[in-house]
Amino acid sequence: MNADVAVENTSATALWNDPTATVAARVDALVDAMTLEEKTAQLYGVWVGASDEGGEVAPHQHEMEEPVDLDALLPTGLGQLTRPFGTVPVDPALGALSLARTQARIAASNRFGIPALAHDECLAGFAAWGATAYPVPLSWGASFDPDTVRRIAAAIGRDMRSVGVHQGLAPVLDVVRDARWGRVEETIGEDPYLVGTIGTAYVQGLESAGIVATLKHFAGYSASRAGRNLAPASVGPRERADVLLPPFEMAIREGGARSVMNAYTDTDGVPSAADEALLTGLLRDTWGFDGTVVADYFAIAFLTTLHGVASDWASAAGTALRAGIDVELPNVKTYGAPLTEAVADGRVPEKLVDRAVRRVLTQKVELGLLDPNWNPVPAALDGTDPDDPEALRGRIDLDSPDNRALARTLAEEAVVLLSNDGTLPLERPRRIALIGPNADEPVAVLGCYSFPQHIGVRHPDTPLGIDLPTLRATLAAEFPDAEITYARGTGVDDGDLTGLDEAARVAREADVTVVVLGDRAGLFGRGTSGEGCDAESLALPGAQQHLLDTMLDLDTPVVTVLLAGRPYALGRAVEESAAIVQSFFPGEEGTHAIAGVIAGRVNPSGRLPVGVPRGPGSQPGTYLGARLAQASAVSNIDPTPAFASGHGLSYTRFDWADLSVEAEEASTAGEFALSFTVRNTGERPGTEVVQLYLHDPVASVVQPVQRLIGYTRVALEPGQARRLSVTVPADLASFTGRDGRRVVEPGDLELRLAASSADPRLTARVTLTGAERPLDHTRRLHATILQEPPTT
Repeated sequence: MNADVAVENTSATALWNDPTATVAARVDALVDAMTLEEKTAQLYGVWVGASDEGGEVAPHQHEMEEPVDLDALLPTGLGQLTRPFGTVPVDPALGALSLARTQARIAASNRFGIPALAHDECLAGFAAWGATAYPVPLSWGASFDPDTVRRIAAAIGRDMRSVGVHQGLAPVLDVVRDARWGRVEETIGEDPYLVGTIGTAYVQGLESAGIVATLKHFAGYSASRAGRNLAPASVGPRERADVLLPPFEMAIREGGARSVMNAYTDTDGVPSAADEALLTGLLRDTWGFDGTVVADYFAIAFLTTLHGVASDWASAAGTALRAGIDVELPNVKTYGAPLTEAVADGRVPEKLVDRAVRRVLTQKVELGLLDPNWNPVPAALDGTDPDDPEALRGRIDLDSPDNRALARTLAEEAVVLLSNDGTLPLERPRRIALIGPNADEPVAVLGCYSFPQHIGVRHPDTPLGIDLPTLRATLAAEFPDAEITYARGTGVDDGDLTGLDEAARVAREADVTVVVLGDRAGLFGRGTSGEGCDAESLALPGAQQHLLDTMLDLDTPVVTVLLAGRPYALGRAVEESAAIVQSFFPGEEGTHAIAGVIAGRVNPSGRLPVGVPRGPGSQPGTYLGARLAQASAVSNIDPTPAFASGHGLSYTRFDWADLSVEAEEASTAGEFALSFTVRNTGERPGTEVVQLYLHDPVASVVQPVQRLIGYTRVALEPGQARRLSVTVPADLASFTGRDGRRVVEPGDLELRLAASSADPRLTARVTLTGAERPLDHTRRLHATILQEPPTT
């Protein structure tokens, strides 16, 4: 690409442009040279949308913000560009050209040649038109496979960097506390260890590609009352410390995440955006985090408009800055003129501005944005002609065959077979009745932060940009000799019963009925799952349960398939369906995976990251409940799930045997060593997911009946066996004690080697001895599980 988008750095001899100097020295020199207005300009973003003609970005006119005048802003600089690709549909190459031209303008407009840092969403893939739509995070959890998630994140990161994006707003590390919450699809599951390990793998992959990973939402967003979006969080300090915070701690310690985003919620009256003890005391002073804290969109203004803890924009800015929020997103509202004026008149100390701008500029220096050879043109546009934008159209492929192969691998690993009476896999059925609102719906595989559902719905005349085969199409490919007859039956949430008679007629004439139910992802009430799409109960939306019951009333065997963003109670289907297949928005390759499971081409190995409730109204519930949370004779409500967390079936059988415990006692500073054998005793190759749970029968504070502390996938051919060796450090038995400190107490424990939280196969009863031992954030976080080579 030629020089019309290049930047001539007029400060090439300045210390801040010297790559041989230390990062700290470069940043200090730059901060010392900046005016107050230039410093605050680095602390906010501008929401933009790239041009589909390759021109400069235009400010996004959002209903919650006033229009932004870029010409007035740019002479003092700009901290961030908000969602250049995730605002309107734009060809990736032309979007990259648009972003490059805008970056050149930004750098040329300020005294120091500082470009903006560009961020975008990447929850289940780069949220750009034409980019691969991977399975949603709840499917990541269902896979129990950090390695595949890490590879997917690296691929997402490479695509983002190729077009000039620097920061990704993912992963979501909120632990599910109430499945009615609309954003359950964005989470990894209900167990903090599963969320932490899978989320950390995603961070590692994204950061390996040079993208700044942003952990969200810090902290407590998923614990909102009644599962309502942006509601107060009802958690105590112990639940926060032992359930909600560990995934963030792990992703910072082991993932190397360079950014954190605050939660919208308040906890015990303190909004996260104003919580200095959380954002500075814990995150930075204790955990040692040295990256940037960015505001969730509009969160600083919400301190005034929603929380009522700040009287005006300047007060909101000072409160957030003091708490530890470095960057205001998505647009400038409080960190611009209100903050500058508050500093000038002494209401906000300038040292708080300096603290934040040092963090922002440190990141820009580390990304190479202040180097003398910095060029806004991304690698994907090398050698192209910016004067011929139309020649660029289609040049960049964000949905490569390699991407799709990764998407299919994860989709296949994440399909969970909940029940099966032997009907699956189907063997040469002659007539299949395909029923339900999600059977012939292309976008039924997508979550709310996929580009087609998040942005594309507002542009109905624009093609989806990716191939989304329906389950009707992929089943036809799997069973080319079968007659497949389709009937919609009812909509996802319209309550329409007029199609039930036709669906029943089709089902009566078939050998098997496949009923495809679930959700439609959307935003703020425009779907049944997604941000702002909370549920009053966990009954299937609309008339879907009525449709399902109608099918169960017939003599034809029913295979129930769920394409959903959360678990739902399935009523009679739990006992009466011939089989139940659960998939959580599995992405663009998802219907291939589901059809493969139904046909037997894929042996299912997914496991539930959240339990499936038996009834629709027993929420909130989690397998992490203490004894009082279990079924009892003193309540008529039984919260026992229909299918427990960690549950999933296979088309083969696995035997677990020969448990050996090296020593049944260890000190509170020691560890336990176990070994056992898993054998595939069936006739198909398969993968067992070994899960390790800890049960602490007596502790100084109430503990969950059990909690996950380790897992591994074990792949075996028929007749093969593997010996697994497990080392469990005593640190994993720690919890937050009565005085608020983390502690390991002496006493008896059970280490349960299990196929699910409700299916222990082998149990080691062990004892911790010695003195109570305090721990901190440097504690050991993992059990070690090693697999020997397979034997027959």
